[in-house]
Amino acid sequence: MNEKTINIGILAHADAGKTTITENLLFIGKAIKQKGSVDKGTTSTDFLDIEKERGISIRAAINTFTWENTLVNLIDTPGHVDFSAEVERAISILDAVILVVSSVEGVQSHTITIWQTLKECNIPVFFFINKIDRTGADTEAVLEEIQKELTGSLVLMQEVVAEGRDSAQIIPYFSGTSFDPCLTETIVEADDTLLEKYLTDGVVSDKDLLMSYSGSIASTILFPVYTGSAKNEIGITELLHGISSLLTQKAGNTNEELSALVFRIDHDKTLGKLAGVRIFSGQIKSRDIIFNQSLGKEQKCTQLRKYRGAKLEPTEVLLAGEVGAVSGLSETKIGDILGSDKYTPEQVRMKEPLLTVKVNAVDEKDYAKLAAALTELSTEDPALAFDWNREDEELHLQLMGWIQIEILESLLESRFSVKAKFGDPTVIFRETPAKQGEGYARYWMPKPCWAIVKFLMEPGEPGSGIVYQSKVSVDKIQQKYLNEIERTVPEALKQGIKGWEVSDIKITLIEGEDHEMHTHPGDFIIATYMGIMNGLVNTGTHFLEPVISFKISANEDLLGKITSDITQMRGQFESPEIEKGKFTLKGILPVSTSLDFPVKLSSRSPFLNSAVSMSSLPSAMRKSSVPSPSRTAGTGMPCTLPAPTATSRRVVCNTPSPRVGLPGSAANCALPDSRPAKGSSAHSGGRGS
Repeated sequence: MNEKTINIGILAHADAGKTTITENLLFIGKAIKQKGSVDKGTTSTDFLDIEKERGISIRAAINTFTWENTLVNLIDTPGHVDFSAEVERAISILDAVILVVSSVEGVQSHTITIWQTLKECNIPVFFFINKIDRTGADTEAVLEEIQKELTGSLVLMQEVVAEGRDSAQIIPYFSGTSFDPCLTETIVEADDTLLEKYLTDGVVSDKDLLMSYSGSIASTILFPVYTGSAKNEIGITELLHGISSLLTQKAGNTNEELSALVFRIDHDKTLGKLAGVRIFSGQIKSRDIIFNQSLGKEQKCTQLRKYRGAKLEPTEVLLAGEVGAVSGLSETKIGDILGSDKYTPEQVRMKEPLLTVKVNAVDEKDYAKLAAALTELSTEDPALAFDWNREDEELHLQLMGWIQIEILESLLESRFSVKAKFGDPTVIFRETPAKQGEGYARYWMPKPCWAIVKFLMEPGEPGSGIVYQSKVSVDKIQQKYLNEIERTVPEALKQGIKGWEVSDIKITLIEGEDHEMHTHPGDFIIATYMGIMNGLVNTGTHFLEPVISFKISANEDLLGKITSDITQMRGQFESPEIEKGKFTLKGILPVSTSLDFPVKLSSRSPFLNSAVSMSSLPSAMRKSSVPSPSRTAGTGMPCTLPAPTATSRRVVCNTPSPRVGLPGSAANCALPDSRPAKGSSAHSGGRGS
């Protein structure tokens, strides 16, 4: 019987060796009989044809093994920034993360992005510095970089010997039960109680150290650092010892009420729609009736499966701490809570997509088939934000980058037998309030209807998204209608006064009322759309443009040319760090001007491209200096940019143009202040008048 279950993810910037580490962990844990190779397309976690062909992970893969009485569910995630939404969904179910950093390339832009998300979610992190046997490896320099860029609360668990050579080895400071004296002070300094005991007695037991260290890791006070080489199987066993010895299982057990989170959706040819769930407490048995809190209704589970890489293993029960697939929950979506929300974590705030693109079927008769395929794919990846305008027969997706487009083209053909062509991507802009203002709406005609709302609308903090609160009591508006307003606010903000989605906004419902006779379900939906649009007219809006972060390392003689390029692209950068004839430069660039930036840099020097890392920021928007757009739909400034792929595409870098008249959008409810004129015969009383 396993003492605990640990769900641990393995995350990294692309090419840090993440999937090779996963193969080693699964092999040592006896989950697989033979290690696969990324280059040969034989890894156990990259099982889609396109993953094997491209040598990159696209979807999170889950494998299970037992190590030292610990059941480990290992989740291998994509490393490329285009698939960061898949990583963010996986983070919501994890007990801890192995964050891989190359000892040669060091901390890269996407490493920082991942770290910031993990920090927001308070996820315990085990660092693994990989490739210590490669020429140019410098563990000490990488440690300094982690301390500077990520966190200074590190505990180095090993000494590296013969670094940068094939003979590289490690000397562990921790056996699984006992600690080398060099670790004692670092551990006790993070625990006031243990520190007092240590100062008094001059000694502390390994048992007390283990308990204290485990607590500090769980509380994200300390972060273990392991080192090794996945390619040569160095340091993997020691990493496993650390995971099983130092990690504690999260709260919640099988005897409590069900508390589970849906983190993925799959479609199986035999089982149909499958909801991937993490059980935080309680259990799910086959044929159980499950209450979906998010939908407010019960659904019947028909069958259960456990993930085993590409395979699904039948089971009769999923217990607290486990992850598995549930069939029968046809209406369930990613992010839904099953049972109670007692132990489910807050949802990870997803990064905004950067591009929008129109999709067409190569053969016109496949239009409906393509729409059905994209509908299915968007249930598996809601970040695609699939928009189907049936009237105009237009299909639109939102994406993170070029590689995602290529992957979707391949998936549509191989999985759905549909050949699709993607239009020129357009950069997605957002709107944000220019100042504080109020939005008012009184929806009272034609009778019977009654809904009055008044919002205070303010600019939000950068990256805050939509922050909503209500100061109206249930004496004025019944709770069911308050809930209706709260659900409608994000929908009403999907199209602002300039045609783009509104973000970084704080909205407070400050006044309102219903009528016990005349108010009906849906009245407050209409009033909310009207009030929000009225408020945006009063506040005015600024444009927000998406930006990406970059980090460049190159010879010092290229500094002037590169900074000139960045300035021309409207980028911003920090003061360069110069050492030993090389510089490191960090900053941000607008997406609209920089999609081909790595290509430009590699033309400066054939050795430079590998030293460039770019990543979408967690709050990937800034106020735009782009001039005000025309109100005519579809206008923009085309910028011919070669994509970093075998084929060239054109990116439309809009001086942002509105998407006019989308069905159900706020633009169709863009009514002015709907107060009745003075002297009107309209009802003016409150509840029951």
